[in-house]
Amino acid sequence: MQYLKEHERKMRLAFNSLDRNNDGVIETSEIIDALKSLGIHISEAQAEKILQSIDSDGTMTIDWDEWKYYFYLHPATSISEIAHFWKRSTVHSLKSRKMKLSAGFEQMIKEGGVRSLWRGNGINVLKIVPETALKVGAYEQYKKWLSFDDAKIGIMERFIAGSLAGVTAQTCIYPMEVLKTRLAVGKTGQYSGMIDCGKKLLKQEGVRAFCKGYIPNFLGIIPYAGVDLAVYEFLKNYWLEHYARGSLDPGIMILLGCGTLSHTCGQMVSFPLNLIRTRMQAQALKEKGATVSMIHLIQDIYNKEGKRGFFRGLTPNIIKVLPAVGISCVTYEKVKGHLGLI
Repeated sequence: MQYLKEHERKMRLAFNSLDRNNDGVIETSEIIDALKSLGIHISEAQAEKILQSIDSDGTMTIDWDEWKYYFYLHPATSISEIAHFWKRSTVHSLKSRKMKLSAGFEQMIKEGGVRSLWRGNGINVLKIVPETALKVGAYEQYKKWLSFDDAKIGIMERFIAGSLAGVTAQTCIYPMEVLKTRLAVGKTGQYSGMIDCGKKLLKQEGVRAFCKGYIPNFLGIIPYAGVDLAVYEFLKNYWLEHYARGSLDPGIMILLGCGTLSHTCGQMVSFPLNLIRTRMQAQALKEKGATVSMIHLIQDIYNKEGKRGFFRGLTPNIIKVLPAVGISCVTYEKVKGHLGLI
């Protein structure tokens, strides 16, 4: 709570220093003058672009509520930090995605060292164990329930079984999902560990904090888990039927290819909802316990970032598919074989 109060105090000071005519709103000319005083010269069009990225009601001015909401989700608080942030993210927003990704790594290492790249990984590993067990077990059970008279199950039944399995698993472990996100986006020293994070969330935001983002997560896991599991099994079975030559073991490379493609398809169809879920999970406590609704967040992303804003972060998600899915799929198939489930 003390951290949030201090963060808001700094945001208010920055807002007041930009609002030079003390009318309660920041205008384009004030942005130009503020950056000019720091040696950064921008055009009126660039200043308007900065203003539009924060202005959520279309008035072409920034009031305190808009300023506070925008910078609750960004670490910058002083005028110099905000100017640097604007310069990199708005004025020079045409940089390549590769540069943005590398800049993200650079910022994380600078803020918390190499260890910050694995921040939240402990709770992530603990979460995956019950989540995967529940998802795989539920998937096999749902397939049995959807298979009538031992008929061969089709891709639609696999999609339904996968969606139900994903919802079942995510519902059971969702509080751990929130903890993982908070630990990952928190600053160095903000939380001493997952238990400390859980205690602070409970004390500052109540039990409801552990359910933030559940609705978009619920809506997103249906297409993601359904597509992922259905496409994976369809591709694997297709290869076994046409190229296996009597073998029931596709081999590691085939499993890796099937898993990578299926997981990528699942990510593509569900990523916008996953993005909204993550942003809702990462919200800090605001005045009077107010939070931003899913609909408001969707409107805000669209107004400030356009359609591309819903796919921000998709590249690193796809990059991590190969090792993560490779290990998961191969382990899944080997365990099924040992248990006689194939």
